[in-house]
Amino acid sequence: MMATPFKKKVKAKLKAKKPLSEEELERERIKYEIAEELGLLDKVKKYGWSGLTAEETGKIGGIMTKRNKDAGRKWNK
Repeated sequence: MMATPFKKKVKAKLKAKKPLSEEELERERIKYEIAEELGLLDKVKKYGWSGLTAEETGKIGGIMTKRNKDAGRKWNK
């Protein structure tokens, strides 16, 4: 049986307004931090994450992956 990917669990919890674990909060913090660095935070606040283009979300995901690898973090265990 395959486990549910970490980001899907986080998305479901956010939608259901359930509290996030420390690890999940850290992931969200990093995602928002990168969006801010790329100048996309205002767009995210106005339109939500779905308001970003595929290129923009891919850039955020790529930077997150690199930072997590450099820090030795793994979200899907």
